[in-house]
Amino acid sequence: MPFIPDATVLVQFAIATVVLAITPGPDMTLFVGRALSQGKAAGFACMLGAMTGIVFHTALVALGLSALIVASPQAFLALKIGGALYLVWLAFQAIRHGSAFSPETGGRAPRSLARNWATGLGINLLNPKIILFFMTFLPQFVSAHDAHAPGKLFFLGLMFIVLSLPFTASMVIAADRFAALLKGSPRLTRVTDYLFAGVFSAFALKILTTQAK
Repeated sequence: MPFIPDATVLVQFAIATVVLAITPGPDMTLFVGRALSQGKAAGFACMLGAMTGIVFHTALVALGLSALIVASPQAFLALKIGGALYLVWLAFQAIRHGSAFSPETGGRAPRSLARNWATGLGINLLNPKIILFFMTFLPQFVSAHDAHAPGKLFFLGLMFIVLSLPFTASMVIAADRFAALLKGSPRLTRVTDYLFAGVFSAFALKILTTQAK
């Protein structure tokens, strides 16, 4: 099939993807945090939302739109500010509602799977580092002069999702099992809340310092 890169490229891409999949980021922090607070279904919903965002980023790269966003200082700045504010809001939510591990705690019903999916999508789309990553990462494996370049970019983007799933899913399942320990220790629970808030805030600061070039 013309849209499938050759075997050498696929092996190289697979190795790079695995390394990147185990590197912590705001997406992974969200998956784990939601799995801890609401269970693995919520964690998987957030994960699915982020994976949907990856499909969107792949499309932007294939169509050349990511380059336009990065080339526009105003658009890139707006994206950085929006992404940072979103992470700060998630940090605030972690402190304010993070310890509500069940409906009977604090009187709050857990977020719906659709809302968790939307949160995962939002944290992915509003992260300018992901746009920069996909704009520089995917094209390394496809020649710009290849007539089937857009199709190959889409294929690699979907391959990135498939190869990342075992690692992200394992983290969600592990967090869900660890949640039982947190439920029995309110103090440890609050420490975890503040830890996630701190991590989100750190990623927000990192996003603000991201440079397009």
